[in-house]
Amino acid sequence: MLEHYPTPLTINGVTLDYTKETFIMGILNVTPDSFSDGGQFTTIDQAVKQAKKMMAEGAKIIDIGGESTRPGHAQISEEEEIARVVPVIKALCTLPVILSIDTYKANVAEAAIQAGAHMINDIWGTKADENMAHIAAKYQVPIILMHNRNHTHYEDFWHDVKADLMQSIDIAVNAGVPHHHILVDPGIGFGKTTTQNIQMMQCLSSLVEMGYPVLLATSRKSMIGNVLALPTEERLEGTMATVVYGIQQGCHMMRLHDIAPMQRAIHMTDVLTGKQVYEED
Repeated sequence: MLEHYPTPLTINGVTLDYTKETFIMGILNVTPDSFSDGGQFTTIDQAVKQAKKMMAEGAKIIDIGGESTRPGHAQISEEEEIARVVPVIKALCTLPVILSIDTYKANVAEAAIQAGAHMINDIWGTKADENMAHIAAKYQVPIILMHNRNHTHYEDFWHDVKADLMQSIDIAVNAGVPHHHILVDPGIGFGKTTTQNIQMMQCLSSLVEMGYPVLLATSRKSMIGNVLALPTEERLEGTMATVVYGIQQGCHMMRLHDIAPMQRAIHMTDVLTGKQVYEED
């Protein structure tokens, strides 16, 4: 466990100083079947246009995914996943933005990094592929370790979640990943019931206390749909509530679809919490 505030990182000319703002990771799914935006950005031109739009609206990181991770998704081969993401990464790698590869497969992560990606976002926290942590160490790139498990049985919820995450952190560190290259994600929507997702949200301050930058990814997820009884396309306000709450609990980065409205809410919350200072004219 770390005893200091997360260390600022400079990646591809973008400095992530978590004391100064809450950072936005824009979601770019180059998949035909993602739960919210599947099929919208499957061509390179569509993907580049969307990435530039998200950057203009305030995203400092673009998270590129080639396989849907929605419940009941169909797994695809490494080759197909690489064929989806690598051309997009190559088309985006000259932009002044951090490119993250959203994958749990080490070979996909390596191909993406070789194409120009700067960060790994692993929904299985290095546990699905034993080589993932070694790829992060080999290329000296940051890695986001998400909490996940293949069931929803917990003896002591936060204690078990923390133990799961510490296992992921230990795997990464033992492979040679430095602590300042590790971020954690509470895994909202993964290995948890709606009640447990709400409980995880209520444990965010404890997660922050572990000392690593925390990425919160709640955008349009079923927790919000279930609580508000709303379909995916009507979950903007619910997502915004989780983002504002997450900032108040100390989270450092938000993974989002709807960048422009969320950036306004994030900026306002950052000012109210003292992370950013409002300058009078």
